[in-house]
Amino acid sequence: MIINQPKIIESLKKLSAQNELNEIKTGIKELKNNLKGFKTDKLGLLNIVSNGQTINVNSKYLEDELNQIINTETLERTKYYINRLLKGLTGKKTNKINDINLYRWKEYTNIITDSLWILDKRDTSGAHLGWYWGNFIPQIPHQLIMRYTKKGEWVMDTFVGSGTTLIECKRLGRNGIGIELNPQVARKAKELIREEKNIYDVTTEVITADSRCVYLKEILNRQGAKKVQLMIMHPPYHDIIKFSRNPNDLSNAKTTEEFIKMFSDVINNAIPHLDKGRYLGIVIGDKYSRGEWIPLGFYVMNEVLKRDFSLKSIIVKNFEGTRGKRNQKELWKYRALVGGFYIFKHEYILLFKKKK
Repeated sequence: MIINQPKIIESLKKLSAQNELNEIKTGIKELKNNLKGFKTDKLGLLNIVSNGQTINVNSKYLEDELNQIINTETLERTKYYINRLLKGLTGKKTNKINDINLYRWKEYTNIITDSLWILDKRDTSGAHLGWYWGNFIPQIPHQLIMRYTKKGEWVMDTFVGSGTTLIECKRLGRNGIGIELNPQVARKAKELIREEKNIYDVTTEVITADSRCVYLKEILNRQGAKKVQLMIMHPPYHDIIKFSRNPNDLSNAKTTEEFIKMFSDVINNAIPHLDKGRYLGIVIGDKYSRGEWIPLGFYVMNEVLKRDFSLKSIIVKNFEGTRGKRNQKELWKYRALVGGFYIFKHEYILLFKKKK
């Protein structure tokens, strides 16, 4: 909803100056009625002139705030809520790691703050395609970028795959660097990223290289960036899916121990280039092998915690399985009953904060 900022501020200030609770509530109800449409708007709240000041407000947020004022029982509390709404309409309070206006925190209904993510389907809008076996759903980098970066900052994805993270960077106004081992996948990622509109004029670059040893400092220097403010890693879940025949591919690690060692090399190469106090997000799932559950997520978590990181969250996200399992639900149920295990329906999003 776009409203006339000076008009609504003037109306709220007049109501806040009154000392009769019922009169204030009556005024708030009239204000709500004015916001319903042009026919009922006698205050000019919806009168948008070309040279006037306007503000874009989530209509539900505004309605909820006004209802809360109406439902108060004391004059003191009523004025408190009016002044809080005035702050939300006139000021901005953010922290060091994102652009979320904490004066209007209720407005961010699209940002998930629970540790259980139930996502029905992947976002396929714009340049996002589900062609690649190992790509993760765009909602994950979208949420992490919104929560842990500001516009214009740098995001690095060390397993960029089909370019999902960098597409979200372009959508949200962040600069992005992606590293991809497979040249064919890297070429396709570049194509998809180019298809996404660059409305914020940000930089996105895909490098074909091994994340364990690529010289990241040179890449950052070339872009004029000293550090990145968010790192996202979505490695293979060991050998569940073989992504290539390249021996440097983590999916070709011969053992779990070798996989963890190879992943640790990626961590060691990348984390010096993450700013102090900023976040690392790792998307990882477990695996089942030879009758045993292999907790890759927890092995990876422990490796990161050996470095100067604190664990901020373990998010559990629902997982509907790979392409190969989608049409074999009955078979997998039979296998689970025979083998005494449970079918994977989740993966982890591990969030770490860099201490030094």
